[in-house]
Amino acid sequence: MTNTSNVVQLSATQMAEALRNGEVSSRELVDAHLDIIEQAEPSIHAFLQVAGEQAREQADAFDALSADDKQALPELAGVPIAIKDMIVTKGIETTAASKILQGWIPPYDATVIERLKAAHMPILGKTNLDEFAQGSSTEHSAYGPTYNPWDTERVPGGSGGGSASAVAAFEAPLALGTDTGGSIRQPGALTGTVGVKPTYGGVSRYGAIAMASSLDQIGPVTRTVLDSALLQEIIGGHDPKDSTSIPAPARPMAAAAREGAARDLKGMKVGLIKEIGGEGFQPGVEARFREAVAQLEAMGAEVVEVSCPHFPYALGAYYIIMPSEVSSNLARYDGMRYGLRVMPPAGVPQTAANMMAYTREAGFGDEAKRRIILGTYALSAGYYDAWYGSAQKVRTLIIEDFNRAFEQVDVLVSPTSPSTAFKFGEKMDDPMSMYMNDIATIPANLAGVPALSIPAGLSDDGLPTGIQFIAPQQRDEVMYKPAAALEAALEEQWHGPIWQSLNTPWLEGLGA
Repeated sequence: MTNTSNVVQLSATQMAEALRNGEVSSRELVDAHLDIIEQAEPSIHAFLQVAGEQAREQADAFDALSADDKQALPELAGVPIAIKDMIVTKGIETTAASKILQGWIPPYDATVIERLKAAHMPILGKTNLDEFAQGSSTEHSAYGPTYNPWDTERVPGGSGGGSASAVAAFEAPLALGTDTGGSIRQPGALTGTVGVKPTYGGVSRYGAIAMASSLDQIGPVTRTVLDSALLQEIIGGHDPKDSTSIPAPARPMAAAAREGAARDLKGMKVGLIKEIGGEGFQPGVEARFREAVAQLEAMGAEVVEVSCPHFPYALGAYYIIMPSEVSSNLARYDGMRYGLRVMPPAGVPQTAANMMAYTREAGFGDEAKRRIILGTYALSAGYYDAWYGSAQKVRTLIIEDFNRAFEQVDVLVSPTSPSTAFKFGEKMDDPMSMYMNDIATIPANLAGVPALSIPAGLSDDGLPTGIQFIAPQQRDEVMYKPAAALEAALEEQWHGPIWQSLNTPWLEGLGA
């Protein structure tokens, strides 16, 4: 490898190949990315904590292994990774981007972190997010927003904008995020990265700080489809510590991605979701989506329109179910056991109830408070059946819509986000407008099906757009084949990957 700039612009798979060929060491990969982080962070603010020393130690441990020991490890062994700060990491501060957890250093690792460490993948640090993963723009972090590398006056999407921006800006080749209503896929679309929400239960949630337990899912953030497939195989599979974990091994996703790279989709049926698109979607987003669908047809796929009639109700159902679960999960942050504790001022009775009230007032941001209040109301006596119960019935109807659709087609496609990245502050005073950004991604979370977003090209405003693939439950590999095929076709059309259009001043002038 000649210089840092060249090294970090490789895909994770290419980095792994260079490691195997002895062209680069894991320590050199870590140092290269730490150099980029140092240069880019003043502009991007993707990281809340950088774990440089730990990452170097982990890289050195990999480099010290024998050739036989390295051969037995997963393909991405030795390649560094960044972690959304919603996933606990032993010895590294984990805050969920909230003041209420400031300074908390977990005494244990999440299962996905254990699996990354077993694969000898150095952890570069923890990435920024909307507080407790509640938001669509990464403007709701207690520690300041993350900026979109394509235009730093615009948001990177949310809640996982830190992971998406880190990968887009070459601060990390890989990252993990959490996706509750689109928090991996929507930032992927807005930053030109690949984002994957696995089947619910396909990746352990043990050690993921709970936002909405029936919706949350950990997944990959990468620059290529194959990188996501390889990473999902490492972190996926059964975990007895997670009661919702599917008792089955990870699916053969890398093989499906490699098969898709041959760009032969003959015999595959692709469904266009009638209810996602049209009004409310930017013309440039729609145009790139239609062009991508035409590419799928050109590779032999049969494209048909399918109707999912209850999808228009998904947003309303989600914004009852999700805040209800938020209200329950965030009740544990009471100042009693760990995290922030604010005692009442002099003259106010020093009771436990008052201490909790002052702690929560100081510790939670506006969006977290909004969702806690909404959820508490929806779960209150007299409203539970009318709101929460009705939303769960809609959820069942959406699951049935997916089941009927997958009787007709192998995979479903839609735009990932209705718009490209919007400017900071544009939607902060209009929560409903902000919530609408997840309109295309929410149905997959409600049904627990896997979904994947890849770049679909640049819109008329020069910003990235995304196309989403959705597969049946526990059939994650099905979406990887057409996604990889389309990725290969689009890169040929663009004469290279989408990020070659990205202005990256922080890469200039960096040496070996």
